[in-house]
Formats: sequence, C-alpha cells, structure tokens
Amino acid sequence: MARLSGKTAIITGATGGIGSSTARKFLDKGANVVLAGRDQGRLEQTRDALGGGDAIGICAGQPSQEDDVAALVAKAKETFGKLDIFVANAGSEGKVMPICMAEVADLDSVYHANIRSTFLAIKHAGLAMQEGGGGSIVAISSVAGQVGVAGIGPYAASKHAISGLVKVGALELAQAGVRVNAVAPAPIDNDMMQSIEAQASPDDPSLARQGFTGLIAMGRYGSNEEVANMVTFLASDDASYCTGSIYAVDGGFMAA
Repeated sequence: MARLSGKTAIITGATGGIGSSTARKFLDKGANVVLAGRDQGRLEQTRDALGGGDAIGICAGQPSQEDDVAALVAKAKETFGKLDIFVANAGSEGKVMPICMAEVADLDSVYHANIRSTFLAIKHAGLAMQEGGGGSIVAISSVAGQVGVAGIGPYAASKHAISGLVKVGALELAQAGVRVNAVAPAPIDNDMMQSIEAQASPDDPSLARQGFTGLIAMGRYGSNEEVANMVTFLASDDASYCTGSIYAVDGGFMAA
C-alpha cells in the first residue's frame, strides 16, 4: 500500500519548487492533494503539469488571510471528505540587506507571508484534524530559523518564529493525535535562492552561490525533491512518534 494512501493533504505555496515537488511525491504515494496559492492561473498550470486527475483540487487565496485559510480547509473537506495533512509551505525571502538599512515595511511583509501564514495553518488545520481524529502539520522553516545569517534579518526572524509556533502547536495538539513538525532546508536550488543570490551579489550572483555552497559540508545545494522526501516522511504514519521538532535537510550546514 502506498505510504499516503487514502489521506488528504493541503499544500500552500504549491506552485513553487518545494510545493510542487511535494505535491508530486504525495500523489505518487497515494494521497489526494489540494494545491493552494495566490494565483489561480499558476495553480491550474501546476495541476495540469502534475496530471493527478481527480486526486487534485485547487484553491486560490492568501495564506496570510484567515478567511482564505478557513475556506481552504473547508474546500479540502468538501472535496475529499477530510483533512489529514497540511504543509505550510507558503512564504517569502524578503529583501536582502542589513537590518540597519531595512524598513519596518520589509519586516511586516515577511511577517505576513511567513509567520501569519504558518500560524493560520496550524490553527485551522489543527481544528479540522482534531475533529477528524488526528493528522500531521508540516511547516517549511529554514536553517536560517536555527542560526543567524547576515543580510536576511526579517526572513531569519520569521523562520525562528516558525520554530516556536511548531513547538507550541505540537504541545497543544498532541493529545488530539495531531503532530506538528517543521523542515529546515539549507540553500535549495530553486527560484527563492536565485532571488537571494541576485540580491546579495547583483553584479555576479554566482559569487553569492559560491559563498553559500562553501557553508555546506556536502558542497552543493539541495534539491526540491530532497526536501519533499522529508516532508513526505513527516506527513506519513512512519513518523507517528515525531512531533514538535525541526528536521534539517541541509547537507551538513548546521554540523559545523
């Protein structure tokens, strides 16, 4: 039997690299998946590219708006009868610059995209999963949520905050059979890292990539699929005794 057979999952930020790779992995493992994002057209393109047929639903909305998140959870239950898994993947890298040069608006923007969206995911998925007898919530954090990384203060602060929300959510929901964990990737070879590289070294983004790669013991960026593998494990019953933890997918970044 497929690892996620009969389960229903929501993935926010589903049109991005990690989101779409996770959706593909979930479908391969037998899950029904609701793809969530802000752009209806991109959601439709992602759905068509995945080719999951009736096993895929889509729902456009803002992951940082409570009414939209509540509607997303309701859509999953209406379409597939229940909610077992919620992957809180939506987020933003924000601007790359020292704290002393940043504006409060830069912090607020990342706060809404990363912290509010994770808070609302845990709240509304937790409510639905308590009613349904349990489930798994997986937030996408970052190694920048475990250590300091110069130049991305708002992003690092938001990812540290996600770790706190995950731990509190795990404590509050454990008796209801709801597990809450986070995945902390190191640099992943996708659009978000390309944006960070371009901001950090506008004249030659490859220099930023070299610098980041030098911090990773394995000497390379990770892939979207490698993150999706960890998310799939945490979403599945194979991780039945795992809650309240942050799981690094980092090629040894934090081992130094």
